[in-house]
Amino acid sequence: MTIRAVMFDFSGTLFRLEQNESWLHHLTDAEGEPLDLEAQTELMRRMTAPTGKVVELSEEYQYAWENRDLDPALHRKIYLEVLRRSGVPKAEQAEALYGRLVDPGEWTPYPDTEAALKDCAGKGIKVGVLSNIAFDIRPAFTRRGLDQYVDSFVLSFEEGAIKPDPAIFQILLDRLAADPEETLMVGDSAEADGGARALGCAFALVDPLPTSERADALVASLRGHGVL
Repeated sequence: MTIRAVMFDFSGTLFRLEQNESWLHHLTDAEGEPLDLEAQTELMRRMTAPTGKVVELSEEYQYAWENRDLDPALHRKIYLEVLRRSGVPKAEQAEALYGRLVDPGEWTPYPDTEAALKDCAGKGIKVGVLSNIAFDIRPAFTRRGLDQYVDSFVLSFEEGAIKPDPAIFQILLDRLAADPEETLMVGDSAEADGGARALGCAFALVDPLPTSERADALVASLRGHGVL
């Protein structure tokens, strides 16, 4: 099979929200004690987990969690609740941390993100970015000049569908004018991103490790499928 189009997930695949001491060190628990490194790391995991339940939630908040990537208001509501239940009881601290989550400038590209996007585009392969997300990630690409290698962005909150619903993969396939049998989906969630397989796409799984610990997973995935 010849791959003529590649769809990439955003969080944990092309970019990662990194643990940054400059905006975590001031966080305190209910007793006013600083959150230790383990608690900070778990906090970051909960803020970027693609699927699954990260805290126990009431019915109201469970609905917000399940639909967070379709509605910015629900996204804000549920993540402030997740932060509160994760040991950040002070509203001002939670608001500040949430602001970092939805700021594209705070997200860090993986070391081989540029090479993966640029090499695909250079070979005439159509490139799309498909994300379950409730804020615009395009500025994360434009500020680094990476947008020039992306043919189309499909974001769940703009389309009213979330992965693994085949409908959102089909939207991007249509915009890329790509056949699923000639398309590779690269993502960090077998459950969400792997939904592309239902349409006949190939799928490559990458580990959402810190950027300092994952140097070439994207390029390796592309090579493994004969793209590069």
